[in-house]
Amino acid sequence: MAPQKQARRNAVSAKKRAGHGNNRGKGQVSYNEPTTAAAGQKTQAAGGLGRAAFRPRTRAWAGTAAASEPSRPVGDPAGLDGPVPLPRRVLGWIREHPLPLATWILSMLGLGVSIYLTLTHYDTSITLACSDKGLVNCEAVTTSPQSMVFGIFPVAVLGLAFYCFMFAINSPLGWSLNRIPLVRWLRLGSAVIGIGFVLYLVYAELIQIGNICLWCTSVHVLTFLMFVLLVYDATSWASPAASRRL
Repeated sequence: MAPQKQARRNAVSAKKRAGHGNNRGKGQVSYNEPTTAAAGQKTQAAGGLGRAAFRPRTRAWAGTAAASEPSRPVGDPAGLDGPVPLPRRVLGWIREHPLPLATWILSMLGLGVSIYLTLTHYDTSITLACSDKGLVNCEAVTTSPQSMVFGIFPVAVLGLAFYCFMFAINSPLGWSLNRIPLVRWLRLGSAVIGIGFVLYLVYAELIQIGNICLWCTSVHVLTFLMFVLLVYDATSWASPAASRRL
């Protein structure tokens, strides 16, 4: 009996050893699965690094493409509104250029008065809307010898030519050419010549003629105001604000 029991024990031991061996094999397979998953994660990470390395180039290219696109007006990022309407452009120019606008308005007023004085000089049927008695006497001034320069050129015609030029050079188109030094100096030089001629006419009215013409005085005041504005503009030519405005 003893040998049979020993044989049974040996058989049971062999089965147990076989079972332990199978369990070890299964354990190895289960241990290998996390390793495979880790390898997959490394592969995905490597792919992510590759894409990340490529992204800066894509951003740089996008920035270059965006810089090459034409700029759009503020408030219209998609460019759906189309070109800016003319009234809006005019209002924008007025807000940004008050001094050029003021000189242009003064030039228009001076041009209108000069046209009126020229018409009354050549057409005797048109009478000046002004007093003809006392200190204020427009007719006495406009018919005096001093109303003719060198006895040839009527003062009214010279004033008309002056304001025609100032109206053109003080217009928005004239101010848009302000980057050209010659344009700036022509505008300032004309204002200096105009104020010098005004001083002579004031002297002629007060000292030589002894009368004052209100229409002529209005032209003198307009010329003086325009001279002050243009001199003020000339003093800021060398300033950073003037260089940005140009």
